[in-house]
Amino acid sequence: QVQVLESGGGSVPSGGSLRLSCAASGFTIDTYCMSWLRQVPGKKREAFAAIDSDGTTSYGDSVKGRFTISRDNSANTMYLQMNSLKPEDTAMYYCAALRSPAPAKGGLCPPASTAFWGRGTQVTVSS
Repeated sequence: QVQVLESGGGSVPSGGSLRLSCAASGFTIDTYCMSWLRQVPGKKREAFAAIDSDGTTSYGDSVKGRFTISRDNSANTMYLQMNSLKPEDTAMYYCAALRSPAPAKGGLCPPASTAFWGRGTQVTVSS
């Protein structure tokens, strides 16, 4: 069964840190563009960090310098280290695996016919 499962969310004060994980099963991530997205109720889901199959990373402006995306293909897992968290980072965080035909840009993996999505993990940052 194909699955991507996020974990590591929680509640932290402003300035705190969290590390999210995205564990894949039923397929291997090594040829996939992996991405983190987040969504606040009433707003569109926003992609903000991506890592290509060759390890190249890209970020959206809102998280540059604070968040770090990484992958461990041997563990079939992607990570997101979030530092200097702000209240505006509060959202549901999702991971995605896409068989993108081109490199990621600005934290966004290009659309792909083969893609898998997780169900999300909540991150809440208090002021």
